Amino acid sequence: MQQLETDILIVGGGLGGVACAIAAAGAGRRVIVVEETKWIGGQLTSQMTPPDEHGWIEHVGATRSYREMRERVRDFYRKNYPLTEIAKSDPFLNPGNGWVSPLCAEPKIFLKIITSMIEPFVSEGRIHIIHSAVAIGVKRDGRELEEVSVRQLASGEELSIKAKYFVDATETGDLLPLANVEFVSGAESQAETGERSAKAVKESSNSQAFSVCFAVSHHLGKDFTVDEPADFGFWRDFIPTLNPPWSGRLLSLTGINPRTLEPVTYSFNPNAEPYKAFAGLWSYRRILHTDNFEQDFLDSDVTVINVPQIDYFLEDLAGAETREQRDSIIEKAKGLSLSFLYFLQTECGLTGLKLRGDISGTSDGLAMAPYVRESRRIKAEYTITEGDVAADERPGEKFGARYSDSIGVGSYRIDLHPSVGHDNYIDVEALPFQIPLGALIPRDVDNLLPACKNIGTTHITNGCYRLHPVEWNIGEVVGYLAAFCLERGVRPREVRSDQARCDEFIKHISKAGVETEWPEDLDLAGGDPHRHAK
Repeated sequence: MQQLETDILIVGGGLGGVACAIAAAGAGRRVIVVEETKWIGGQLTSQMTPPDEHGWIEHVGATRSYREMRERVRDFYRKNYPLTEIAKSDPFLNPGNGWVSPLCAEPKIFLKIITSMIEPFVSEGRIHIIHSAVAIGVKRDGRELEEVSVRQLASGEELSIKAKYFVDATETGDLLPLANVEFVSGAESQAETGERSAKAVKESSNSQAFSVCFAVSHHLGKDFTVDEPADFGFWRDFIPTLNPPWSGRLLSLTGINPRTLEPVTYSFNPNAEPYKAFAGLWSYRRILHTDNFEQDFLDSDVTVINVPQIDYFLEDLAGAETREQRDSIIEKAKGLSLSFLYFLQTECGLTGLKLRGDISGTSDGLAMAPYVRESRRIKAEYTITEGDVAADERPGEKFGARYSDSIGVGSYRIDLHPSVGHDNYIDVEALPFQIPLGALIPRDVDNLLPACKNIGTTHITNGCYRLHPVEWNIGEVVGYLAAFCLERGVRPREVRSDQARCDEFIKHISKAGVETEWPEDLDLAGGDPHRHAK
């Protein structure tokens, strides 16, 4: 078996993984990244999900490197695409004019920019990326991980990687069971967390739905109807059995308002929806809008379908015990996604909807990887609960709990999609929050760190800590933390337990552009995540 050695091994090349690699390599450390797909970037690239962000993102509430990544995306469009003069001069250019985010763009452009940020370190030998590979085993001695076994998916070849620090940046916390690290999955009970929105009884397999996204354009007079999916009959008649009840058939343009749980009918009007909040599902995650480009450059908008109708919640992806079981679950979710497309093409008469495999980078036209909302989570030194962030739990306050070990900030509603345990949406207003270092430190191991959705949150608070800028922040800080610990010969828990050392680390990351607290004069009235929409 081939053996490699490095300072830091990162398993998972999503947003947290790449931010971690960039930070650690920038601090002079050698890094190996193992990524399951052929694209790094996770949510923005292989999962095809434009960033879900808060309303202050252009100015505050993210790390400097995250905002740099966003601005590089805009600059790429300005330099390389035939934008209209109005679009080119817009400092907040949104190529798709999607209303979910002020920056809806193509996955391949996010990939180009993220790659450009990481490539200099690859060229000088500080970062080595192993694509299309997964971790299959971990050697552990007491509180220390020693090496991880990795398998190449195409060849089946295996290799062993030794490191001083190991980072789990996988979408479902895959290293945790392999390393026999204490973790939590699914929903905790109210007795465990004291949360008003928690379940009465613990349900370890009750994770949120995940989705296999896809991109489409629409061409009048054309027929791009896909073959009828094998399980279309099942999904056509499927009525979710959720509590509170769903509105009817899942494959429908009628769904549920996440905040009120009342039925709502969505519009879906290809190439006919404005740049306006709540304009419809077509413009929701639109990534290319013809209005932004010179005439005849595009013959259609391009939009990403990531909507409630493709949420797969019949099985728990995070709880899959084998790769075969995981792949089987994902294949069923792909069947749901294709069934929704077929429904739109046949029952809604939109035969001109064209599945865009050139956008997804795949032969089947679906996203390279599933968009995962919930992971296994470490049992951390500090667990963030609903009382830390929910507005109802903190009446009269502007912000969530203040932490002396804060290493980042974020803002998003507690937004849980329907789950395997038959729960409907759980949607709770959350205050702008901090990220405590204690939530990044496992209780039972010294040289493993989480860099994704696997930090010390609960099933409930995962709903606001799982989005793009927060994941990037977490990963970036983990990269700095591992490098900081290696330089000083200390462990992460020793950084947190010694306030002077913790303050030193916070000062260190602050200089690197990590915001650790919100400004007191933050304009809360403008904080709606859709306020950018014109």
